[in-house]
Amino acid sequence: MGVMERFETARPVHANEYLTFRLDTEEYGIDILKVQEIRGYDNVTKISGAPPFIKGVINLRGVIVPIVDLRMKFNLGEAKCDAFTVAIILNLAGRVVGAVVDSVSDVLELNPSQIKDAPEFRSMLDTNYITGLGSVGTGEDARMLILIDIDRLMSSADIALIDKVAT
Repeated sequence: MGVMERFETARPVHANEYLTFRLDTEEYGIDILKVQEIRGYDNVTKISGAPPFIKGVINLRGVIVPIVDLRMKFNLGEAKCDAFTVAIILNLAGRVVGAVVDSVSDVLELNPSQIKDAPEFRSMLDTNYITGLGSVGTGEDARMLILIDIDRLMSSADIALIDKVAT
């Protein structure tokens, strides 16, 4: 998949398709229908007073798009920007938001038997945005995806600051 790929309606999209991406050593999946495009990570315009997980904003064809560093949101440290770093541009209920990730892996279709309920965590960590765990492959090639409800993650209390930053 090219880094500068727009998701057009030319290819059929199935309800259980996920865009997978990496943060540190973990692989995550989000609903492909929320993804507007994937682009290389460009420099952003920093906004003074914004929380650390908001990298800044970019002008995307006339739309001011706030960029969230998911590594910082998940307490994994700041993204180390390199040739693999990408911004996933998301369309969430009419609001466009960018998410910086270490790399994009694939688009995968998961059937319900491949998705397990997320375990409950007894901690201060807000994990309400984790919808389940997806298992992909078998044997030595098996891997686990952490499936995220990106709408819920981006609508949590601290992300509400994005709207203030973008205006």
